[in-house]
Amino acid sequence: MLTTDYLSGTPCWIDVNSPDVDRSVTFYTGLFGWRSITLGPEHRDYRFCQIDGKTVAGISHATEDNPAAAWLTYFQTPDADAVAKTIEQAGGTVIAPPWDIEGQGRMAVFADPGGARFAVWQPGGTKGLGMVTEPGSLAWVEAYVPDVAAARAFYETVFGWSVTDMPMGDMSYPVVSPAGGGESLSMAGIVQLEPGDGPHWLAYFEVPDCDATVALAQQLGGTVRAPATSVEGVGRMAFLADPHGARFAVITSSA
Repeated sequence: MLTTDYLSGTPCWIDVNSPDVDRSVTFYTGLFGWRSITLGPEHRDYRFCQIDGKTVAGISHATEDNPAAAWLTYFQTPDADAVAKTIEQAGGTVIAPPWDIEGQGRMAVFADPGGARFAVWQPGGTKGLGMVTEPGSLAWVEAYVPDVAAARAFYETVFGWSVTDMPMGDMSYPVVSPAGGGESLSMAGIVQLEPGDGPHWLAYFEVPDCDATVALAQQLGGTVRAPATSVEGVGRMAFLADPHGARFAVITSSA
């Protein structure tokens, strides 16, 4: 499971790129009970979203260079510049090379060989999210890719991940753990992309009642991409999009 003991290669931050930050704040605070705090004009009014004073996500302003409404998953790294070189050598693409966010840390944005975007975070003043796996916070991430074997090899090279195939009915589900972390620290999955869909990383947020959250998301202007369904031993989950089209999932995990 995810923890805030951020080993190298683990998900440590999540934010959504929004063409209308105030609209996104209204949606997500209404849906998850978040409180939004601005970092001010010096950080382009970036928002920290918090529960009980613990940061669970961020909201950023879309720009001309990056207009798409989408969630972005960040993975912890001790050296953003070194991992950028590794990503290029492994066949990934540098979308935004490493740069410093004053007082917070150092980040960079990439795409894997299949085209799924992700980021890395070299912590400074901000180590990472303050809460995970609790209601309203990040619970899981998945990569949707056109070639599972190629993505698996890429991320194993870049982050040293351990990937184990977990049986799920007639299929197997590649489950990711950090290097040296063991299965108890499983944190992500890798999924075969459906024809016609675009490669992406998907964030799951824990909620106390999946069906109630789906209904509320629709009332707040979101859309349902796949209705709530139960997976034995995992929980009940649904796939949604916010009013701007940014995809995410919600899950009520099995006890």
